[in-house]
Amino acid sequence: MPVADLGDVRLFYTDDAPEPGAGPGTPLLLVHGYAADSQDWAWHIAGLRAAGHRVIAPDLRGHGMSSAPGSGYRPEDLAADLARLLDHLGVRRVIAFGHSMGAMVVTALALAHPGRVEALVCADPGYGQPEEIARFLPGMADGLRRDPHGTALAMEPVLYVASTPEFVRTSHTRKILATPAHVLAQAFPAMFTDADAWGARPAADARVAARTCPVLTVWADQERASWEGALFEHPASRAVAWPECGHRLHEERPDRFLHAVKNWFEELDKEKSA
Repeated sequence: MPVADLGDVRLFYTDDAPEPGAGPGTPLLLVHGYAADSQDWAWHIAGLRAAGHRVIAPDLRGHGMSSAPGSGYRPEDLAADLARLLDHLGVRRVIAFGHSMGAMVVTALALAHPGRVEALVCADPGYGQPEEIARFLPGMADGLRRDPHGTALAMEPVLYVASTPEFVRTSHTRKILATPAHVLAQAFPAMFTDADAWGARPAADARVAARTCPVLTVWADQERASWEGALFEHPASRAVAWPECGHRLHEERPDRFLHAVKNWFEELDKEKSA
C-alpha cells in the first residue's frame, strides 16, 4: 500500500503515471474535501492521465486510509502535509485540484509555497461562504462537537439537488461514517469558526485575492462565482457556475468537469506560448 510516513502522520496516496505516449504535462495533485477521501477523484484519473499528466491523489490526514492524529486539521496544516508528501515523491511543482475543504487546502498550499503551485482547479470551494450561510456555521460546529457523525449526516441533504446520483449520496454517507469523530469535530471549525478560520466572508477575501497563480473554479452557485471572479489576480483565472449541480459537482458531472479543465489547460498553454 503506498503510504508516505511523514513522522507525525502517515498519508495514503495513489501515484499514476501519464499514459504511454501522452504528455509530459505538469503533475497534478488531487485533493478531496471534508469527510471524504481520494476516491472522489476516481472518475477523473484516467482522463487526466490520457491528457499527459502524472496524477497524485492522497487521502488527507484523518481521512480515508491515512492516519488520524489528534490534531492538525486546519487547511494550513493539511497543506503542510501535502508539501511534505510532494517532497517525499520528489515532485517540485504541481497543478493542484481541490474540492470543498480541499480547495481551501490547495489555496493554503499556493499561498505558502507559490513556487510549487503552477495553477489551481477548485470545485465548489469551502471558502467564500456568504452571510446567509455563515450565521449557521457556529451552530453546525457546536453540533459536530456534540454528535460528530449525526450532525455531519444531517448536513448532507443541502449539498444535493434532485438530479444528484444516488451513488454520490450513498458513497458520501459511507465516507462520513468512516471518518473519525475527532476529525469531523475539528476540521469543520478549523475552516469556518475558529479564530483564524477563513472559510466565510469577509475573512476569505484576502486569502482568495492573494493567490498569484491562475485559478479555475467551478461553483454550484452564480453569486459565489461572481464574488470570486472579482477577486482574481491572474488574468487567466476563471470562475464559472453550474447551478443545476450540487456541491459535489465534479462527481455528479465528471465528464463535463474534465472537459472544462482540459479546455482551460489549453488556454493556459496558449498563453505560455504567446
